[in-house]
Amino acid sequence: MKNLLPDKVAIINGGATGMGRSTALLFAGEGCSCVIADINEAEGKKTAAEATKNGKECLFFKCDITDLTQIRDCVAETVKKFGKVDILVGSAGGSVVKRRGGASAGAVAKPRRGIQYIEEEYYDLMMALNLKGHVFFCKEVAPHMIARKYGKIVLISSQGVYNPPGPATEYHAAKAGILGLAFNLAYELAPHHINVNAILPGPVKTPFWDPVLSMVPEDKRDAALEKLGQSTPLGRIGRAEDIANTALFLSSELSSFITGQAINVGGGIPLSRYEEGGFAGIT
Repeated sequence: MKNLLPDKVAIINGGATGMGRSTALLFAGEGCSCVIADINEAEGKKTAAEATKNGKECLFFKCDITDLTQIRDCVAETVKKFGKVDILVGSAGGSVVKRRGGASAGAVAKPRRGIQYIEEEYYDLMMALNLKGHVFFCKEVAPHMIARKYGKIVLISSQGVYNPPGPATEYHAAKAGILGLAFNLAYELAPHHINVNAILPGPVKTPFWDPVLSMVPEDKRDAALEKLGQSTPLGRIGRAEDIANTALFLSSELSSFITGQAINVGGGIPLSRYEEGGFAGIT
């Protein structure tokens, strides 16, 4: 498919790597100019350059999604450069973050897993990174979309909201909030012809897993992810492109009559994997 997003302008937060990066590359090839908003400047600039080669002009804007001023500036600069914002893809997030100020500020240690070990600093950071920043990105783009009676907002949640692979209450609570944000905005913005939907990825091979698998020997990490993928009904780990393809569908006119939906992209999860003889012993 080509030209599904002709002359559109998208902001993709968290667009430097992983699902956001794949989304930017795909969108650019479909006729969309992309602003890649991310704190990772080196990778963000690489992605912007590669996306530009795919088609339309794409730019990098250094943006810490936990900083509301930077969010406001990102949207303002996008409108100044391109004159509009048609699409917002909210893919920024994670479960391990650094204090504002970059690597030199040091990582915020993840507490022991379990509700009894939750620490306020880590909880607040998870909410800021995975929910609050997305609320305020939506706040900043909404007036521009309302004025033009057009817009597409795609927010990335997680299947861990209802099918957690392990205790991660702070992260999954924030991702559950993304669903509430998507449903409420879909209701509020529908009269302005703005579609708002959420994607719930299952196990997808992206840099998200790097800190999660930090205790696994490096030469065994791919095998660990492949094993995780084998638990899905389709029997494989997801790819960043799987999420990007869904974001493209939800950002194009192919989905013009779809809003307020949460779409699972997880190889069949929450279904269990089919096993031969699964009904054995049932009469």
